[in-house]
Amino acid sequence: MRIAQIAPLAESCPPALYGGTERVVSYITEELVDQGHEVTLFASGDSITAAELDACSDRALRLSPHVIDALPHNMVMLEKVARRAHEFDALHFHIDLMHAPVVRSFAHRTVTTLHGRLDLPDLRPFYAAFPNLPLVSISHSQRLPMPPVNWIGNVYHGLPRDLLSFQPASQSGGYLAFLGRISPEKRPDRAIEIAARAGLPLKIAAKIDRVDRAYWDDCIAPLVRAHPNVEYVGEIGEHQKASFLGAARALLFPIDWEEPFGLVMIESMACGTPVIAFGRGSVPEVIDDGVTGFIVHTVDEAVGALEKIGDLDRAAVRKRFETRFTVERMVRDYVDIYAGFTAEPMTQAFAATDRPAPEQLAL
Repeated sequence: MRIAQIAPLAESCPPALYGGTERVVSYITEELVDQGHEVTLFASGDSITAAELDACSDRALRLSPHVIDALPHNMVMLEKVARRAHEFDALHFHIDLMHAPVVRSFAHRTVTTLHGRLDLPDLRPFYAAFPNLPLVSISHSQRLPMPPVNWIGNVYHGLPRDLLSFQPASQSGGYLAFLGRISPEKRPDRAIEIAARAGLPLKIAAKIDRVDRAYWDDCIAPLVRAHPNVEYVGEIGEHQKASFLGAARALLFPIDWEEPFGLVMIESMACGTPVIAFGRGSVPEVIDDGVTGFIVHTVDEAVGALEKIGDLDRAAVRKRFETRFTVERMVRDYVDIYAGFTAEPMTQAFAATDRPAPEQLAL
């Protein structure tokens, strides 16, 4: 098949450091190429891929000191995609919603994976206006806040099987790991409290976005300084994850929001490291309680789960990753979706007569 992958421009594919969506797009793209498909990746110019790269910006926008507004760069990308749309059997968008008006004439050959949260009130009028845009969720829980839309699949994320090496218990260290992003909804303060109450060291590897800088300065940095068992190691790259996660006793995932997926959970599982996760959002779909970790709801339960963490078989954690969360399974699911695309334009999805009246789009 001739397949286009359209990635966000915030990070390169794969990202140099943090960047969950761009990382998944990279995994999908490279596996499709390995399977013999003709793939074009629309992404930043510093992306690295075996596919054809159609560069839509010189470099990842987040890392460019010259980028003030990302919107013009994204409009350039959409124009490139529109001009080349006739070349592809399937166009797979990973950029949320900005492409919806552009793809009206070829929506029957598109799919949009929604990678983010969908419980924001501003999204409801948008999806009321585009109810037939073909969508894929990354967990069933992600769908719950949405109005009626055109779900054509649910595809859990996957990782390359050999990306992160398995670490047996004899090689794991005594520390707890927190990996991802410093933000109120990720609750690094909970991770610090859990580690302190359990009497265990905690290593935090996380990026700090500008929007979360005040939260770090006012809330988390003082906690790190106040707890000698806590170490902030900064933002780490892909090549550092295996050793960071693999050497941990457990990954703490103490979220306080409806997490759409949580890529770090399956990264930890790939290393054989069990996860202690608060049961919000996708967590019950990703974690097999008592096998790959423990699902908890309070700090007390998390501390109690740490007392049982040594009872879990790290080889069984890795085995469950291989069964459920490899890139081969993820791409197989997506190829099945691409294969179901019709050759003819959708007759109703984007017809002008089917568009809601303006008054219907109000909140």
